[in-house]
Amino acid sequence: MFASNRFNLLIAGSACVLILNGCSFSDSSGSISDSIGSISDSSSSFSGGSTKYESDVEDYTYAYLKSTSGTTDYADFQNGLSDIAKKRGISDWESDDHTYKGIGKALKKARIEGVGYDTYKKNFANSDTTKMEQIQQGYDSKD
Repeated sequence: MFASNRFNLLIAGSACVLILNGCSFSDSSGSISDSIGSISDSSSSFSGGSTKYESDVEDYTYAYLKSTSGTTDYADFQNGLSDIAKKRGISDWESDDHTYKGIGKALKKARIEGVGYDTYKKNFANSDTTKMEQIQQGYDSKD
């Protein structure tokens, strides 16, 4: 009697597995995962472009900071940022938070602190508090 109950339980369990692995369920779950994959691919390519732009701004700003030796021509600096943005397809670099986060990362990389940091932050952001906050975010980031 015990063996018979075990056999019936085994048959019932196998039937449940077959039902759960049916074609319609796996087909629909496959199409959902395909859609999520497409969304993920498109968002990562967008964020990748922003990340590359931010990295370019960081590299440019770092080189600029190292080459200016205390004299800073912000018009030249801004022209360089504009060129980088154009190459990356960014039309309004002055409103793009990645611009200022990249600048903040460069300031940290250059080990600029204290009054010097505050001065650069204020000048690069043109005293705009939102842009200064974005520079601070870049400076504080762990990247």
